[in-house]
Amino acid sequence: MTATMTEGGTLLVGSAERGPGFGAVLRAEWLKLRTVRSTWWTLVATFVLGAGLTVLLCWANADWLASADADESPGSFVTWGMMIAQITAVVLGALVVTTEYGTGMIRSSFAAVPARGRVLAAKSLLLVTVLFVVGTVTALAGYAGGNYFLDREGIGMALEGGVLRSMYGSGLYLAGIGLFTVAVGFLLRHTAGTISVVLALMLILGNMVNLVPGAFGDWLVKLMPGNAGSVISTPVPFNPDLLGPWTGFAVFAAETAVLLAAAYVVLRRRDA
Repeated sequence: MTATMTEGGTLLVGSAERGPGFGAVLRAEWLKLRTVRSTWWTLVATFVLGAGLTVLLCWANADWLASADADESPGSFVTWGMMIAQITAVVLGALVVTTEYGTGMIRSSFAAVPARGRVLAAKSLLLVTVLFVVGTVTALAGYAGGNYFLDREGIGMALEGGVLRSMYGSGLYLAGIGLFTVAVGFLLRHTAGTISVVLALMLILGNMVNLVPGAFGDWLVKLMPGNAGSVISTPVPFNPDLLGPWTGFAVFAAETAVLLAAAYVVLRRRDA
């Protein structure tokens, strides 16, 4: 048997060949996640941006949405803030991985857990759980506040059907973004690089591909990770030509799974 103290002060016990079990690794990673101040600041920012901007946009546009001049559905606004909150999910997903590479503490983690895939799995599971819960709560808070102003104009939306789906869909999308970023983080091992690449892919390239002509361009727009995954987080997307909510999320999940598989292979073969 071996006993190794991680940088977080957690004692991991396991066999010399395989290292500690997944439960011990999960507890160690949870200790790391919850004792870092950046985690809590990022989650607070997620709530403030996601819920606050939704309420603000609904308040500012309620009169227009109720008028005959409106060319958008109120459903496009009740989770609007979650489009901005995805930035904080990217930041948290990057910090979960790249902070340890930046400080060199990742070597201690891998010394304590020779089965590196367990570290990847534990970080991923914890991040997905946290972002799903926070994302869903944030979407519900934004809906409650924003729908108040829509109701005053007689265009409020009941918490059912597509609206209900967009609430937990927001949690699923933030969790998916975080997982996507974890994979990129293990591949790049650099905080700024990881955040820049993921944000560029999700927010910039996803819009730039609209310039590609023809059927190929149409499908490229639909299959970009941010475009495919985000539809599940809104009752009515701004772009009606995107894939359906669950089809798009399945595509996004498949893209994330491929990236995670690549990260796992690289993680096993590359020195820390």
